[in-house]
Amino acid sequence: MQIMILFGMLASTYLMVIARRMPALIRGFRYQSAFLFLLTAMLAFREGHKDLYIVAGLILILKVLMIPHLLIMVAKRINLDENLGLFINSQLSLIIALVLTYCSWLLSVKLDFSYVHSLPAAITVAFSVVFIGAYLMISRVTAFTQVVGLLVMENGIFLLASSISDGMPFFVEIAIFFDVFVSVVIMGLFVYRINNLFTHIDVSKLSRLRG
Repeated sequence: MQIMILFGMLASTYLMVIARRMPALIRGFRYQSAFLFLLTAMLAFREGHKDLYIVAGLILILKVLMIPHLLIMVAKRINLDENLGLFINSQLSLIIALVLTYCSWLLSVKLDFSYVHSLPAAITVAFSVVFIGAYLMISRVTAFTQVVGLLVMENGIFLLASSISDGMPFFVEIAIFFDVFVSVVIMGLFVYRINNLFTHIDVSKLSRLRG
């Protein structure tokens, strides 16, 4: 069951890599967060930690429901074109994502996490999500998609931390959720402000500001 959820999380990450339009990108993040919720709930049931049930509930409320809704609201407010704008085409991006997954597997083997109780696949998927999230940030034209890439990286970091530690300390997890939510609000306002000042959020055009 856990392998299937991990596969679903990785597959949803690949969907974001090949997404050409904004709704597909947000939908992919929502799917990825939903799989992360299932993994956290499964870990809470397996370990019997009541705190993890609260964390799983926060993932469901914030990452599956509130943050995607907030991203959609910001996109509509700034009249964002649905076309995301790609520095690298979808086919090549998918190949790069697969290579990053392979590198993640090599890294997880090299670091040797045999002492943890989690499946080795969870470590590989966590590294993959972090690396692919970083790739999303540099392979898309608009600042909006770079916000999503940062959120994807946070999902990967959360999965890695929970896999290695069998559930991070509760208050650390709550602090991370609060930081992520506040960051999304600030970045949403930041993107909105950029759009008001420059009438676009295409980061490739910011090079014209150089002296």
